[in-house]
Amino acid sequence: MSKDYETVIGLEVHVELATKTKIFCGCSTAFGGAPNTHTCPVCTGMPGSLPVLNKQVVEHAIAVGLATNCSITRYCKFDRKNYFYPDNPQNYQISQLYLPICRNGSVEIETSSGKKSIGIHEIHMEEDAGKLIHDEWEDCSLVDFNRSGVPLIEIVSEPDMRSAEEVIAYLDKLRMIIQYLGASDCKLNEGSMRADVNLSVREAGASQFGTRTEMKNLNSFKAIARAIEAEKNRQIDLIESGEAVIQETRRWDDAKEYSYAMRSKEDAQDYRYFPEPDLVPVEISDAWIQKIQSRQPEMRTEKQERYKSEYGLPDYDAEILTSSKYLADLFEATAKLCQSPKKVSNWLMGETMRLLKEREMDPEDIHFSPANLAKLISLTEDGSLNSTVAKEVFEKIFQEDIDPVAYVESHGLKTVNDEGALRSAAQQAIQDNPKSVEDYRNGKEKAIGFLVGQTMKAMKGKANPGMVNQILKELLKK
Repeated sequence: MSKDYETVIGLEVHVELATKTKIFCGCSTAFGGAPNTHTCPVCTGMPGSLPVLNKQVVEHAIAVGLATNCSITRYCKFDRKNYFYPDNPQNYQISQLYLPICRNGSVEIETSSGKKSIGIHEIHMEEDAGKLIHDEWEDCSLVDFNRSGVPLIEIVSEPDMRSAEEVIAYLDKLRMIIQYLGASDCKLNEGSMRADVNLSVREAGASQFGTRTEMKNLNSFKAIARAIEAEKNRQIDLIESGEAVIQETRRWDDAKEYSYAMRSKEDAQDYRYFPEPDLVPVEISDAWIQKIQSRQPEMRTEKQERYKSEYGLPDYDAEILTSSKYLADLFEATAKLCQSPKKVSNWLMGETMRLLKEREMDPEDIHFSPANLAKLISLTEDGSLNSTVAKEVFEKIFQEDIDPVAYVESHGLKTVNDEGALRSAAQQAIQDNPKSVEDYRNGKEKAIGFLVGQTMKAMKGKANPGMVNQILKELLKK
C-alpha cells in the first residue's frame, strides 16, 4: 500500500527595491544599460571604497514590514556574508543575519481550501550580486556588474505552505502588497522579484520535517508551480526506493521540466558571518515608523470599498480591477478623463483581460495610455463607432497606443449615420433575401438578425446597428 506524503514548503523571496540609486552608492538601478556602465568603485568592490546606506531602502523595507504585520527592529545592523563567486565583486555580500529589520510577520492567503495565514520569519536588507553572461561562441563567461549593489529585501517565510496553489497565492499576495506600496514593480521576467523554493516531503501525520532542497532559477509563477510538482515527486521517488534526499541547492530548467544539483546547501556557519565594519547600526525611532505608517497608500481592500461607493461598481468589478495596482491606476486615470467608470471597467475587464490572456501578459505589461482608452470610450458613446469596429480599434490601441480619433479618421472607420445610405442598403437586403422576409412576417422575430447582418456587410461594418434595426423594422411593416 502506497503511503500518503505531505509537502512542506518555505520561500525566500528576493525583491529589488524601486530606488533610483543603489543601496550603498549613487549608481543607477535602471534595468538594462550597456554592461558595466552603472558602476563605480563601491559597487565593483574596489579596495578602499566605502559604502553609504541609502535611506530610501530602509524606508521601503519598513513599509513592507508594516504591511505584512511584522515587528520592526528598532536597532538593526548589517553583516558580512562571505562567499566567493565571480559576480560577487567584494567576495562577500553585505546582508543582515543577526538583527534583520523586520521579524515575525504574516500574510493571509485564500485558496480553494479557504483562508490561511502564512508566517513571515523575517525580512532583511541586502545588496544584489552582478550577473554572469555565458558566451557560448567564445566559450567563456563575462561579468556585468550593473546589478551589483542594487538594493534587495529578502522575505523569508515560515515553512507553512503545503502545495503549489498556496505558494502561488502567497507570492501573488506579496507582489500585490509591494506593488501597492510602490516599493518594487515585482516583475518576475526582469528579475525584480525572485523566489527560491525550500521544499521537503514527509509522511502525512509526521511531526518532523524531511530533508529540504532549495530550488533556484524560477522566473514565473507557472515555472514555480511546475518545479514544486516535479521536486515533490522526485523526493517521494527517492524515499520510496529507500534512498536519502540530499540537502542541496538545485537549479530548475523550465524547458526540460527538470532540476539538477548545483551545490550542497550551505548553512549560516559556512558563510562566516560577522558584523559589517564599514557601516554603523541603523536606529529606527517610533517617530520614523509613524511617519512611514502615515504615508502607507490605500491598499486593495480599502480601494475595493471605495470603487463600490464612489463609482457604483459591483463587487465583481471592484475585485478584478484592484487585483493589480497597474490595472487600478489605469482604471482611475481613465475614469477621471471620460467620467464613465462602468464603461472603463467593462473595457478593462473584457477586451483588455482577453488580450492579456491571449498574449500571456501581466497587467504590468500594459503600455497604452488612459487618454487613448478614454477617447475610444467617447467615440462609442457619441455613436461615432459601433461596438465591432471599436473592438478592432482597441486592439490597435493595446498594441501600439495609437490615438483612436486620428486612426478612425484616417482609416474611414466612422459609423455611418446617414439615413439615406442605410435605407438604401436595407432595401437591397430585403430584396435579396425574400425567405428571411417571409420568416419575419410569419412571426420569426430572429429572422431580422440575418437582414441586419446583410445590411451591415453592405456598409462594410460601419453602420449604426440601432439605426439599421429601426429602418428594417419600418420597411418590413410596409
